[in-house]
Amino acid sequence: MEHGSTLLRDIVVYLAAAVVLVPLFVRFKLGAVLGYLAAGILIGPSVLGLVGNAEQTLQFAEFGIVLLLFVIGLELQPSRLWALRRDIFGLGLAQVLLCGLALTGLLLLLTSLTWEAALVVGLPLGLSSTALVMQLLNERQLAATPFGERSFAMLLFQDLSIVPMVTVVAALSRAPVANPEPGWMMAAKTVGALALLVLIGRYALPRLFRIIGSLGAREAFVAAALLCVMGSALLMASLGLSMALGAFVAGVMLAESPYRHALETDIEPFRGLMLGLFFIAIGMSLDLAVVAANGGLVIALVVGVLAVKATVIATLARSFGTDWRRAIKMGLLLAQGGEFGFVLFAEAERGLLITHQAAQLFGAVVTLSMALTPLLFRLAGRLLAVPDDGSGSRDGPESAGTAGHGGHVVLVGSGRVGQVIAQMLRARGQAITAIDLDAELIDITARFGNTVFWGDGTRLDILRTAGIETASALVFAIDGRWDPKAVLEPIQTEWPDLPIIARAFDRTHNIALRQAGVEQVVRETLDGAVAMGREVLTALGTPDTMIDAIEAEYRRRDLERLDLQLCSGDIMSGADTIIRGALDLDEAPDPASLGEIPPA
Repeated sequence: MEHGSTLLRDIVVYLAAAVVLVPLFVRFKLGAVLGYLAAGILIGPSVLGLVGNAEQTLQFAEFGIVLLLFVIGLELQPSRLWALRRDIFGLGLAQVLLCGLALTGLLLLLTSLTWEAALVVGLPLGLSSTALVMQLLNERQLAATPFGERSFAMLLFQDLSIVPMVTVVAALSRAPVANPEPGWMMAAKTVGALALLVLIGRYALPRLFRIIGSLGAREAFVAAALLCVMGSALLMASLGLSMALGAFVAGVMLAESPYRHALETDIEPFRGLMLGLFFIAIGMSLDLAVVAANGGLVIALVVGVLAVKATVIATLARSFGTDWRRAIKMGLLLAQGGEFGFVLFAEAERGLLITHQAAQLFGAVVTLSMALTPLLFRLAGRLLAVPDDGSGSRDGPESAGTAGHGGHVVLVGSGRVGQVIAQMLRARGQAITAIDLDAELIDITARFGNTVFWGDGTRLDILRTAGIETASALVFAIDGRWDPKAVLEPIQTEWPDLPIIARAFDRTHNIALRQAGVEQVVRETLDGAVAMGREVLTALGTPDTMIDAIEAEYRRRDLERLDLQLCSGDIMSGADTIIRGALDLDEAPDPASLGEIPPA
């Protein structure tokens, strides 16, 4: 019971610190990440001491990075990942090697470390913080731009390089090991684990989500999404590999699945909370006593790390086609130390290559460099005045620049009506993001080469994940009655200028949609019923001119009655306009007079 109350108290402290400091830092445009770091420093052992055991908190909070990489993987289709191969394996490899070796030389100059110790510290310092960089890119909506994709390509190769770095630390270790594992064995396990994840993600997971989606059990779907992430992380962790890399591979395998938007929506709340906790734990791990005792060295190392990495990364980015202003901005964005540095410093300490005090010192360097990055990135944005959209630059591969959803139509409902609408839009060359809750229907449409994403399109979070912010129109083609006010009010509040076209189930639903502010409403049975009435009249031998006159008169009266009902709110309004007997119509009427419909 005492342990439970202590845990509850710690949770309250974490939440209170985040609630107080994060909005404050956002208000002064310093960024949420810096707010989380400041909250961790404040409540950590070095200041108020409200919570302790930062290492244990950090181990738990690393799941935030796992969830982040899974969400990133969901947004990276294999085709886009292939388009980034030059940046990943060319720019990424050069960045890891050059930054690691340059920082190794810096440590040999500034410290008394041996070359082995300097190497096992310099290589980890060459890594950047995936969590911090992606958070900053997402806050500024740069993740889907060529600038963001090139930055992410380097981060992805850094995650791949963790295994070789662990091998280097193990090879240089001075600690006696009973049965050391050869490097080729670790490499073989890595390839095997990745291949297994690819097979599971390609064949097993889509079937699992299809079964759960067809049952309509949303809680089970959320549980399955978390199981997917944690299972892939566990598989990699059991082999001593990067959990985040496993989650990323699982995400990429599901990137072309129709359940992608629903998965991203359900994972997002957990990702946000865990990432916030991760940054708090990073702040808690900062030992101010170590910083105070070695102030000059810490400052020199922080400045040296930031300067060396920014220079190397900017030069490499420029050599890969990025203009100088964006290259400098990219260098400052990736100049900090990364969260995996803490793991590799601990491995170096266990290998008797560095002391515990040295591990604490370099951990403080990483934390301070992370804390300075949001400020440096914001300053670079002001001084360099680089447009955020990446337009006019040569960043990244040409085919990767099509990541955005700009100008697409979000189509909710892909049944009988939705499929017709989709074909007409495609005939114009219009991009579509279709959403439906019927898993069987999604499979059927896939056989005809159409992609429909699984999810409830009346939910605001699903629509946001589907890219409604950049949509040119929103179409509701779902069957049956649905509450227009409950569904449309939050959408119209968030995006008041977004055109909305809706399918009405019947006359009363039509009126409700119009009253909710939807100007383009289509009654699903009206045109079909009119067409069928025309066929009946034709079968009875009615002349075409008379049929045209009857249809025009019916539509005029129907629209007049609908306007009266809309204005009065009474379904009985305009009842006298209903056709109840034969009309005195000429067989050759004036088309202009009969076709004219007075304005409402």
